[in-house]
Amino acid sequence: MEKVCIMGIEYANAGLGEIADECVSYTASREAKMVVTPNGEIAERAYKDSDFMAVLAQADLAVPDGVSVKLAAKRCGTPIKERVPGVELAQELIKRLDASGGSLFLFGGAEGVAEDAAKNISAQHQGVVIAGKRNGFFDDDSGIIAEINAASPDVLFVCLGSPKQEEWMAANRAGLSCGVMLGLGGTLDVLAGRVKRAPAFWRKIGCEWLYRTIKQPSRIKRIVKIPVFVLSAKRRTKKLNKQEVSK
Repeated sequence: MEKVCIMGIEYANAGLGEIADECVSYTASREAKMVVTPNGEIAERAYKDSDFMAVLAQADLAVPDGVSVKLAAKRCGTPIKERVPGVELAQELIKRLDASGGSLFLFGGAEGVAEDAAKNISAQHQGVVIAGKRNGFFDDDSGIIAEINAASPDVLFVCLGSPKQEEWMAANRAGLSCGVMLGLGGTLDVLAGRVKRAPAFWRKIGCEWLYRTIKQPSRIKRIVKIPVFVLSAKRRTKKLNKQEVSK
């Protein structure tokens, strides 16, 4: 799959269908392939935190989640085909599992969120096998890993928020039995019906972030980082490329 490098992150340059196909191909084994969905905010964090960048580099696939990534790629002269929101990738994978009778484990969210998401998925996609569900509050990884391994799901949604979900996947992938695991942030809240996405019009014009900020003003502190990411992406990408060449 073609890749585009933006500020040190190798994004898949592909559409939703092709990325979903790649994820499905990972389920042929139980190697716990790792998929991350870095938007501009996550990419900004990784640029400033080399340890977190190293975590993202362990992923088998990085999905361009967010219009800011698409804008940054264009500024860098390496445009990507389309942005692929994590929630849309999750929904597409659920459709694939529905058709194949595949299994899904839901991990993350507040108490009851995974359960509500599982109920909604089962009601709409009877072919999906819900292999397990677990909230995102825990003190010890061992019990969760044992639970996931006992289920050995085709797909594992890890919704712990960033950077926790990426760090958790990287730290535990060697001991996990699943086909593919995806770090999907607040996706379970959407699947559970706790959070509504922006109307289709807002999504179409690439302003879902603005809609969400209007509905949740506290997000403004996070959103102000996005222009910095987009405007500095070209300079920072060149800087990282030069550093890589000089090694």
